[in-house]
Amino acid sequence: MKGTILDFSIEQNKGVIAAEDGNRYEFTTHAWKENLAPRKGMNVDFSSQYGQAQEIYTISNTNIFTYQQFGTKNRIVAALLAFFLGGFGAHKFYLGQIGWGIVYLLFCWTFIPSFVAFIEFIIYLCTSDEKFAAKYG
Repeated sequence: MKGTILDFSIEQNKGVIAAEDGNRYEFTTHAWKENLAPRKGMNVDFSSQYGQAQEIYTISNTNIFTYQQFGTKNRIVAALLAFFLGGFGAHKFYLGQIGWGIVYLLFCWTFIPSFVAFIEFIIYLCTSDEKFAAKYG
């Protein structure tokens, strides 16, 4: 059966596949048969057993059944915001962490948020796209 990964959590090692038959199937990393990690939007071929996806393999990105991602954040944009406007929390607002953005704004006069934002700038640049997308969406 063919489908597309709708969601995958690295922390929980669980995901959901939307199949071309209209059903959704949950899976764990034990059923994953590829070397690279599963991520949203991947087209996969799998078998199902008791409503769970089994023996999951990636397939080429053809138009058999596609799922478009929405709401993903770009790590380069977040890194640039952290570098140039990090003292004001612009990168936190961009990543949807409004509470932390307000904290950065309240303490911007101390320059502590600028220092922390510079460290986050480096972290964002060193993080892979997959890990960044898994954490920030």
